[in-house]
Amino acid sequence: MKIAFHTLGCKVNQYESEAMARMFRQRGHEIVGEREFADVYVVNTCTVTAVADRKSRQYIRRMKKVNPDSVVAVTGCYAQIDPEAVKGIEGVDIVTGTNEKSTLPDYVEEFVRQRRQEQDTHILDWEDIDHYESIGLVTSAENRTRAYVKIQEGCNRFCSYCVIPYARGNIRSRDLEEIIQEAEQLVAEGYKEIVLTGINTALYGMEEGGGICGSSDHEAAEEPYGVERVIAALDALPGEFRIRLSSLEPAVVNADYVKRLLKYGRLCHHLHLSAQSGSDRILKAMNRPYDRKEYLRIVETVREADPFYGISTDIIAGFPGEKERDHQDSVDLIGECVFCRTHVFRYSPRPKTAAASMKEQVSPQVKNRRSDALQEAGAKAGTSFCRKNLGQERTVLMEEYLPEKGMVTGLTDNYIRVYVRCREEESGEMLNTFRQVKLTEIFADGCLGLIL
Repeated sequence: MKIAFHTLGCKVNQYESEAMARMFRQRGHEIVGEREFADVYVVNTCTVTAVADRKSRQYIRRMKKVNPDSVVAVTGCYAQIDPEAVKGIEGVDIVTGTNEKSTLPDYVEEFVRQRRQEQDTHILDWEDIDHYESIGLVTSAENRTRAYVKIQEGCNRFCSYCVIPYARGNIRSRDLEEIIQEAEQLVAEGYKEIVLTGINTALYGMEEGGGICGSSDHEAAEEPYGVERVIAALDALPGEFRIRLSSLEPAVVNADYVKRLLKYGRLCHHLHLSAQSGSDRILKAMNRPYDRKEYLRIVETVREADPFYGISTDIIAGFPGEKERDHQDSVDLIGECVFCRTHVFRYSPRPKTAAASMKEQVSPQVKNRRSDALQEAGAKAGTSFCRKNLGQERTVLMEEYLPEKGMVTGLTDNYIRVYVRCREEESGEMLNTFRQVKLTEIFADGCLGLIL
């Protein structure tokens, strides 16, 4: 059969879609493009925002028109959170939750074999999702220089705006040996950057307790613990590669724990550290167990180790009860931290969450205005960070040749997009290599660089 995948949402979803595609290939099926004619369309959904829900529904309807006789299998977070809504979409045949991806090929093949006419549904209650579902080793990726390795599932933080604990279930950590085995194969395949990802990567190994990493309970720990165990094991592997954390939650780690991570030479000098708000009042309403001062202490800790350390973040615009002062606190935080990148999201009420029923919901018009202001502040901070790095020498992993620009491009270890002038005939030997580059001037969404 021809199988097409459409993936929405986060890097975890992208990783899991690649794993499911590999399982279908191993069974002799052909994977085709998401807009091509296929026998089966697998939709891996997201439910972080209402927009994600709508995009899932649109794709399902569109592809059923391409092949009315196709089987449509819907999996992922939207299917887990609201299976009845997904089942109600015309053309949906199979609905599975977030912990049924390893068995999805079985469900599809059985559905086709029996020529079923009724919907097939497999959803576990989120409270019963208590084991890490192994979906095998993913040893290839669309990007031939960078590969994602999933290390963890679930979250127990229950931030008041976030539906993910209900979509992904309890904390589950992947077996360390399997993580190392996957990373070793990826390095052997030539991948130069291993990105550790998960629903909340900072919660790796925290099934027992789940407090703050770096708290008094852990202060005396000499051996690696939490996600540090994974970093330490990867750092000790042979080969030419670097490690990047997809994110680290200030709701789970503090500055003392982050300081422990700075000793690992392979770990990129970049953290994605989700602030969500710069206002202490709003952070409390969000059920985020840190304040602005604690967040800034993490920023200060990494910048003391490297003044050019890259920090990216997420900010929510228009959380219920947010006043202009709270909004301004977020704008000010962006400038104070000089984030290399700022991802801005307009608050979207999600089912099951505490924030959805809060009073003082912010109007769409105000959300849009505040979102624009945050994005403008983020763009200025990003440019300031790049400007601050001018004259610096950084390690760049060359990823792609851009013929229209006559340049190769890649990311520095501290997450700056760098462009280097290069003739096309010379680009082949540049790609997927580490180069020492001097950043010379602001260009496009990053900097121009000169190879040393």
